[in-house]
Amino acid sequence: MVVNTIHWFRKGLRLHDNPSLKDSIQGSDTLRCIYILDPWFAGSSNVGINRWRFLLHCLEDLDASLRKLNSRLFVIRGQPTDVFPRLFKEWQINRLSYEYDSEPFGKERDAAIQKLANEAGVEVTVRISHTLYNLDKIIELNGNQPPLTYKRFQAVINRMDAVEMPVETITSEVLKNCVTPISEDHDEKFGVPSLEELGFETEGLTTAVWPGGETEALMRLERHLERKAWVANFERPRMNANSLLASPTGLSPYLRFGCLSCRLFYFKLTDLYRKVKKNHTPPLSLYGQLLWREFFYTTATNNPCFDKMDGNPICVQIPWDRNPEALAKWAEGRTGFPWIDAIMTQLRQEGWIHHLARHGVACFLTRGDLWISWEEGMKVFEELLLDADWSVNAGSWMWLSCSSFFQQFFHCYCPVGFGRRTDPNGDY
Repeated sequence: MVVNTIHWFRKGLRLHDNPSLKDSIQGSDTLRCIYILDPWFAGSSNVGINRWRFLLHCLEDLDASLRKLNSRLFVIRGQPTDVFPRLFKEWQINRLSYEYDSEPFGKERDAAIQKLANEAGVEVTVRISHTLYNLDKIIELNGNQPPLTYKRFQAVINRMDAVEMPVETITSEVLKNCVTPISEDHDEKFGVPSLEELGFETEGLTTAVWPGGETEALMRLERHLERKAWVANFERPRMNANSLLASPTGLSPYLRFGCLSCRLFYFKLTDLYRKVKKNHTPPLSLYGQLLWREFFYTTATNNPCFDKMDGNPICVQIPWDRNPEALAKWAEGRTGFPWIDAIMTQLRQEGWIHHLARHGVACFLTRGDLWISWEEGMKVFEELLLDADWSVNAGSWMWLSCSSFFQQFFHCYCPVGFGRRTDPNGDY
């Protein structure tokens, strides 16, 4: 029997450490890698032009990498539930693979696809690789409840089995006898669209400060580690006006879209630490960025209301103000506080701001000054921030607005003093 496989890319836009793709190739005769783009969604969603551009860069990079392996990326228009029954028939598919998605909306979508696959007699391969751990196991170890403080979370992590090693990168060697059927008119039918084709107005759009894709992600990882090795002791970097600018070693958008594997990052950090501090076990703080991400993913996975105040069991119910005018001024960088406005301008232009800058503007919008709901801030970040991720974005906003995750968080960022300390000359 001929085995025809589809690998469905969603996040996880990479060929390194991609276990579901690697496992589905074994014993397959044909492989088609697809990305499903819902054009209706492009027009109506809350996602801004910078994030769409980043995604399209990721897809172009993936297509270029697949091309080197005599394969291609197939970009398919439509909704997954309409697309799959058609492709299963048309391409005579008997195997489907994709990366596990831990977010409630993703789990719901995947259950529907799994059902369609079963009905069509298609075998499904799902592997965990967007997070370091199996989140259900963390919850199970914590008495079937997600740990709601970071400290508790760290205690549970200490009892978990070690993080699994990344799997080998997909190369011609791995693909061996597995071929991709490519038609002459592939680009017309399945090419990566441009921003214009998605209906975006691109006049006056500046060059991307963050180019998308796995190739860029792996280059940045090397630079990031060189810099880490140089700071060798992993002390907290000092904040100054320069830290506020986009760094050529920044990784967050690449982790968000899965152009960089969190496990690869984890093991590279471990290796580096062992080289610098012979024979010491790395402290959990070394993996801070990765573990906070994991923490928010864990708390969100079984909570479909994680991004709302109403109906959200872990969120304090607060009578926030409704003030559309103040909200718009905040979102557009017109509050009259130069520090806050500079941050929001950078966010809109470049799609990224430093984590302390995020604290500053989140505090200002919510409990610090405007008393406007964190949900509103979260929506603006979702539109503008390249690394905004449903779980991490909502979790961070609840945290910074004091709506969840701790008993007392007194830290309030002065919208004048904080800026003055960090950026005394106003360079930023």
